[in-house]
Amino acid sequence: MSKRKSSNSGPTPDKRSRLSQPGSSQDEDEIGFLSSGDSLPSSQSASGEVGIIESISLKNFMCHSLLGPFSFGPNVNFVVGNNGSGKSAVLTALIVALGGKAHTTNRGSSLKGFVKEGESSADVSITLSNRGRDAYRPDVFGRSIVIDLRISSEGVRTYKIRSQTGHIVSSKKEELVYILDHFNIQVDNPVSILTQEMSKHFLHSKGEGDKYKFFMKATQLDQMKEDYSYIMKTKNMTQNSVEKHKETLDELKRKLVEKEERFKSLASLDEMHQKLDELKNQMAWALVTEVEREIQPMRERIAAEENSNIKYDQKVEEWEGKVQEASRIFKQLQDQSDGITERVEQLQPQCTKLKTRAQEGNRHLKAAEAGLHQKKINLRDLEKDKDQLNRRIKELKSSIDQIKSADTQARMKKIDDIQTELQDLGCNDSTLAQQIEQFSQACNADQEKLGRMRHEQQDLQRAAEAKQRDLAAMEGSRSDRLRRFGEQMPGLLRAIDEAHRRGHFKKKPVGPLGYCIRLRDPDLGLAVESCLRALMLSFCCDNHQDEKVLQNIMKSCFQQGRRPQIIVSSFTDRVYDVSSKAVSHQEYPSVLQALDIENPVVANCLIDMRGIETILLIKNAKDARRVMQGGHPPRNCREAFTREGDQVYNNRYYSSDQHRASYLSRDVEEDIRHLQSALHAQRTQLERFQEEMRRVGEDVRQNKAHLDRAYIDRKNVQERCRKLQAELTELQNIEEPQLEDLRPLEEELEELVSRISVCREEFEAARKQMLNLKKEYEEADQLYRQQREAISRISEEAEPVKEQLRNIDQELARSKHHKKHYEEKRKSHMDMIAGLKRSLHEKEQELQASMAKASEICSERIEVRRTAKSLDSEISRLKNKINTQQDQQGDRDMIVRQYHDAKENYNNIARQVKGLLGFIQHLTQIMNTRQDVYIQLRKYLSVRCKYYFDSMLFQRGYIGKMTFDHKSEALSISVQPGEGGKAALSDMRSLSGGERSFSTVCFVLSLWAIAESPFRALDEFDVYMDMVNRRISMDMMLKIAASQRNRQFIFLTPQSMSSLPVNSLIRILRLNDPDRSQSLPFGQRNPD
Repeated sequence: MSKRKSSNSGPTPDKRSRLSQPGSSQDEDEIGFLSSGDSLPSSQSASGEVGIIESISLKNFMCHSLLGPFSFGPNVNFVVGNNGSGKSAVLTALIVALGGKAHTTNRGSSLKGFVKEGESSADVSITLSNRGRDAYRPDVFGRSIVIDLRISSEGVRTYKIRSQTGHIVSSKKEELVYILDHFNIQVDNPVSILTQEMSKHFLHSKGEGDKYKFFMKATQLDQMKEDYSYIMKTKNMTQNSVEKHKETLDELKRKLVEKEERFKSLASLDEMHQKLDELKNQMAWALVTEVEREIQPMRERIAAEENSNIKYDQKVEEWEGKVQEASRIFKQLQDQSDGITERVEQLQPQCTKLKTRAQEGNRHLKAAEAGLHQKKINLRDLEKDKDQLNRRIKELKSSIDQIKSADTQARMKKIDDIQTELQDLGCNDSTLAQQIEQFSQACNADQEKLGRMRHEQQDLQRAAEAKQRDLAAMEGSRSDRLRRFGEQMPGLLRAIDEAHRRGHFKKKPVGPLGYCIRLRDPDLGLAVESCLRALMLSFCCDNHQDEKVLQNIMKSCFQQGRRPQIIVSSFTDRVYDVSSKAVSHQEYPSVLQALDIENPVVANCLIDMRGIETILLIKNAKDARRVMQGGHPPRNCREAFTREGDQVYNNRYYSSDQHRASYLSRDVEEDIRHLQSALHAQRTQLERFQEEMRRVGEDVRQNKAHLDRAYIDRKNVQERCRKLQAELTELQNIEEPQLEDLRPLEEELEELVSRISVCREEFEAARKQMLNLKKEYEEADQLYRQQREAISRISEEAEPVKEQLRNIDQELARSKHHKKHYEEKRKSHMDMIAGLKRSLHEKEQELQASMAKASEICSERIEVRRTAKSLDSEISRLKNKINTQQDQQGDRDMIVRQYHDAKENYNNIARQVKGLLGFIQHLTQIMNTRQDVYIQLRKYLSVRCKYYFDSMLFQRGYIGKMTFDHKSEALSISVQPGEGGKAALSDMRSLSGGERSFSTVCFVLSLWAIAESPFRALDEFDVYMDMVNRRISMDMMLKIAASQRNRQFIFLTPQSMSSLPVNSLIRILRLNDPDRSQSLPFGQRNPD
């Protein structure tokens, strides 16, 4: 269990109870104990030689800038100091530097937490003793081993392991692990190093399992248990290997049986040679018979194929007629379209001229209306001036005798007030004019924007409705894939089935074509849909009568919207042979190759209408450009499509406006989620757009309200200005009334009457001119509208013609394609017949040669019923058997040697398997024995632990009981303070803090007595003890230390330990109170 054996198993129990002794007696006993310690040898050989800690120093570790270096004594060391002085930092540095993990220290979860804040790294240096016969590589390290640890701020740990002279021996952690194993140092063993947090946890632990684990780890029994588990696992692996060898042994046995059969089998060869000659004769004439059988079907097929030439001639003539008829109709429609275009072009200049004339008339009319309005205003102003002049004359006549100077002064003051108010009103009028201009522009801009947004809103609503229909169809396709092709499609197919059941069709139409195809590669769904487009929804009919019936059915199923296209083509039960005109590429498939089409009618229709055998599918757009536009496109390749649906020609490239496959996608749920997401985005966009429209509409309403208000305000301002101006003019024109002033006013009145008469005549002339211009404008506008409507009617006449022209153009292309197709089929058919005739000629020559050869082998013809293949197989088998027998009889030594080798190999493997089985059995016996020894050792250590525990308790006058339950892995401790027998034992949880701490120290000391370690460290062992228990515990630990001079003991305590006498085996390191300015915060009680 340990590499080192203790020379003393433990202290002798003290039979006296210290509670009954007076204090003076205790002092005398302690002094006597320490005095006896002084009489022991003080040389280094009597103390620990290997593995003990000689010195330690810390730099930038935790919250301390510098601690140490300071030296430990070889036996008992006390590290004392107040809280925060660095005691726990020294113990934590010891654990971390000797390879312990951060969480073992209970001071942090990561190594970087030990670096002082603001520093880049922390350093720890530990010197271990390496003296004596158990020294580790003394020739390399010398009498001391220095371990330097550096922890970076990122938590990286680096080691430098030095010799006594300071030379770096290694920087690998593996070397440190070897050193710790050699010295039996276990930093994670709480008996070796018991930290403050572990001590607190142990004192407050209520679980009996924790105490049991503590005992197992301290005695290294848990490591022994893990080693035995690993051995049993290795045994099981060996047993599995034996089972595999057993299988190999069965195979070797089978081979041995085969070799043994060969060894025993010998047979005659004459009969087999005779049988071989007979088979060769039969084989010669069997070949002749097979050639004759092959020739007869070839002759019959040639005759049948020659008779079928008529069908291809009829097809070529039929499609030639359709091409001519389509060309004639196309020419008629083209002429009709050209005529309509010519009529529109003839009417267009006149329409432009009429439009210009109407616009010119509108401008003249607007100008005349403006002039008439101005004359009306002038006439009204003259009438007002006339009225004012009459009033003034009347006032002058009435007030000619009433001249007062006070009125003149008041009038002048009023004139000044009116002029000031007029200036303010002029500024307001300019401001309101600018506001009116701004509000008018804003209203016009918002009105235009609102109009555009209404059109965009309609487009968005239509798009959302279309996506809603697509989503409904896609959700319906969960149970019926046909609903992907439209809501009406299932009803249409039911109607077709019903019509076919009633005999309305000669042959039942096939469609939709997209429903009849399957993809071999799901990634090419969008590419195939982009290629076929409207053909995905098309139907195929065998004849025109079936087409008419299907048209009527579609009219009832498709009340609105476009109906699927109907293609008329004779149904055949074989797919066209397109090998001569199809594209072939070693990397990329054609559309025909990428589709799995069960119905030949569908395949032939797609070949006729789209030429799918000449279109490549290339997933990557870059590769598609390289293949198609690299200068040498593949033979017979017209175009290509990419995975994204882009169309690629040899000289151009068209991007697809479709982003997902609608009909050929396999993942319906993904398509539904995509459509739902798109519909939600569309609706969200529509809501945002409607909100924007409402905002713009509100802006329009507000701007109109502001504009109306500005108009009203400006009108009021202008009205006020006119009134004030009139009043100002009136006031300015007032003079001191004199009798001689009436004559000029009367003359002015006469002049105004004359001007009013002239102005009224001019107003009437302008009004007549305006009416004439208005009449001319209305006539010009009416002519322009009539001309524009005539052009629109002609353009509407052109739309059906253009639609018919597009349809007949497609029909012409289809007819030419069919004609070319049947011409190529006729040519390929003739080439096939020529090839069949050549093959027939070759077969006839082969027949003559076979008959000549057979006559040479056997002159008389033999009737053979067996095939040449079966005869050849039997000949080969017989030859192999003859060769085998000849080989066996020719080299008997080799057969014998192979037999003996197989037998020896089998016997060797059998011996190995037997040996492994014996090893496993022996290992099982050993493990059983070891398990027994393990149980006995566990029992022995448990008894020793109980013994030492009872002895320690007895020194305090306590009695206790320690119960091990190895089956449940539990350890219970019961302690009773005072004299035994007077009270029942109780659990440690019922004790006071000091009593429980003392009991725990007894338990730890009992584990010290049965566990091996070069040094032991205990942190704040007396934290919960009273003075009596602390003194007794200290007494026991010092006795243990005195009895184990080859061990080092390190005790960390906040007590001063001033009562301890001076002794060479006791060293007290007293840490100063926390002060970051000090570089050496400790002092030594004695220099040794």
